[in-house]
Amino acid sequence: MSMAPLPDAVPEFRATARLRPSGRPKGAFAADVRRVSNLRNTWTVLFAWVQVVVPIVVAVNMRNPLVWVVAFLLVGRGFALLAILGHEAAHKLLFTSRFWNDNVGKWLLEAPAFVPLEVYRYVHLTHHRDELGATEPDLGLYAGYPVSGQSFRRKLRRDATGESGWKNLKPLLQALGQRPPRRQIWEIALVQMAIFGVFWAVGWPQLYLLMWLLPWMTVWRVLNRLRAIAEHGGLAASDDRRLTSHHMRQSVWARFWIVPYNTGWHVAHHVDTAVPFRNLPRFHQALVDDGWYPDTLTWTSYTAFWRTASGARSLPPNRVGASRTT
Repeated sequence: MSMAPLPDAVPEFRATARLRPSGRPKGAFAADVRRVSNLRNTWTVLFAWVQVVVPIVVAVNMRNPLVWVVAFLLVGRGFALLAILGHEAAHKLLFTSRFWNDNVGKWLLEAPAFVPLEVYRYVHLTHHRDELGATEPDLGLYAGYPVSGQSFRRKLRRDATGESGWKNLKPLLQALGQRPPRRQIWEIALVQMAIFGVFWAVGWPQLYLLMWLLPWMTVWRVLNRLRAIAEHGGLAASDDRRLTSHHMRQSVWARFWIVPYNTGWHVAHHVDTAVPFRNLPRFHQALVDDGWYPDTLTWTSYTAFWRTASGARSLPPNRVGASRTT
């Protein structure tokens, strides 16, 4: 069973004044939507860190159990902010300067989230070159949907309890002992030691475990899986990007928790990876307005999609329209 749209729901498309047959932008429109804003992205990176740090500071000062729980969840979301901006750096879209793009991406975004930028860039670009194909590095996150409700819950339970997080952390710890040591791993270790040093300096060293490592191993894993499934779950390899990525209508809550920084416009991102996150909504609207992406392909919400992906809602005979507009 597939969660892809039926073939007759995906129209043939001829080039328009601003789009190629593949949907990629062209001419002045391409130059416009591919423009990177250095100043705005600088503030975005700084504000992402504000959103990570402030919940911890508030929790420490208020000493209220409920505030600690909310802070724990928000720090887990903070890793989504860092990782998604790190994804921009991996695509060389964070800053026009390669020096600033890679150094901010490495030291302030990816390494704090336990990710080596250079390795992630190689793996992620492989994902774009062979979406859902034989060399797709993330196929385990997307394949096999829809699954049973029991399977879906089991995956989320492993994420929420830290089991999945440990599977990601363990290879990093093992790599620290390799000879010769891998530079990228030690860069992550240095950043993590610096973060631990900050917690130590303010008199709360235990917060590195409680408010840094554990949110990364639990909350971030759940958010990452839910988002990844919604991006490519239940689809198969194709040269048509309308058949390899989903698009959802996004509530305010979805944009806050699951797809900050316009990550929800994932079809547009895969059509042209040179479009920075700020311009993805405008680019997606052009795909809709010019007729490349019919609005009937859009799922009504993330919850509607997850219910279908988990078997809670069966796919009707026409998976497009009826399944995505009711």
